[in-house]
Amino acid sequence: MNKQDILAIDIGGSHIKGAVLNSAAEYLSEYQKVETPISSTPENVIKAIGDLIVNFPPFDKIAVGFPGYVKDGCIQTAPNLGNNFWKNINLGQLLASEFEKPTRVVNDADFQGLALISGKGLEMVITLGTGFGTALFMDGHLLPHLELAHLPVRKNKDYDAFVGEKALQKEGLENWNNRMKEVLETYKTVVNYDNLYISGGNAKRLNFKLDKNIQIVSNKDGIKGGVFLWQVAESYCVKTAHPTQKQIENGN
Repeated sequence: MNKQDILAIDIGGSHIKGAVLNSAAEYLSEYQKVETPISSTPENVIKAIGDLIVNFPPFDKIAVGFPGYVKDGCIQTAPNLGNNFWKNINLGQLLASEFEKPTRVVNDADFQGLALISGKGLEMVITLGTGFGTALFMDGHLLPHLELAHLPVRKNKDYDAFVGEKALQKEGLENWNNRMKEVLETYKTVVNYDNLYISGGNAKRLNFKLDKNIQIVSNKDGIKGGVFLWQVAESYCVKTAHPTQKQIENGN
C-alpha cells in the first residue's frame, strides 16, 4: 500500500508552520513554527523550512500553503514576502528537488480551507495574519482562486492594507475591529456564503459578536489541509511537482 505521510507547511509573512500527518490527518510530529526570514527570498524560505523539519519523522509527500496567488505550483504574487523575489518562481519544483519528494503548492487560504470546510454549500475562508487571504469552495470543491484581498476598499488601499498586520498596529485594536466589521458585512453581501471560517494569527483579536454561520478556527487545524490537498484531483491550480529523474535514479 502506497504510504501517504504528508509534510504540511504553511508559509506566512511572520512565521512558517509545519507538521507531518498521516492520511487520516493525525499528527505524526508536533506542530512547530519558525520565524519567516526577514529577507524572504526563495532560497532563505526553503532553508527555513529545512531548519523547521530537521527533527521531523520521515514523510512521503509535501503540501504547502503560500501567501499569494499560485498557478501550477508557480508563484505569481507574494505581497507579504516580496513580489520581486517570487514572480514566476516554481516553488513546487524547488521543494520537490530540495527534499526529493512529490510536492503540491496552493494559496494558503485554499490550503487551510480544505481542512476547515464542511463540504456543503458555498463556503468561504478568510485568513487574518500579516495580510488578508480568501478562498471559496462549492460543495467541497475548491473554486478558482480569486485574490479578493486586492480589491480596492479605500482610495489607494486594498483589503490587504486595510486590515493586515500593519493596519492593526497603526490603527489600534478598536479601529481594526471596526474595519473588520465593515469587511465581514461587505463579503456577507457580495459573496452570500453559507459558512465562513476565519483563521490566522489575528483571528483571535476579533472582539465583536459574529453571525452564527461564522467560525474562528486555528492555524493548527488548518494545516491539516495539507493532507486533503493530496486527495483532490490535479487541476489547473493543483499540480504535482516531482523530484528530477536524476534524483530518482540515485535511489531518492
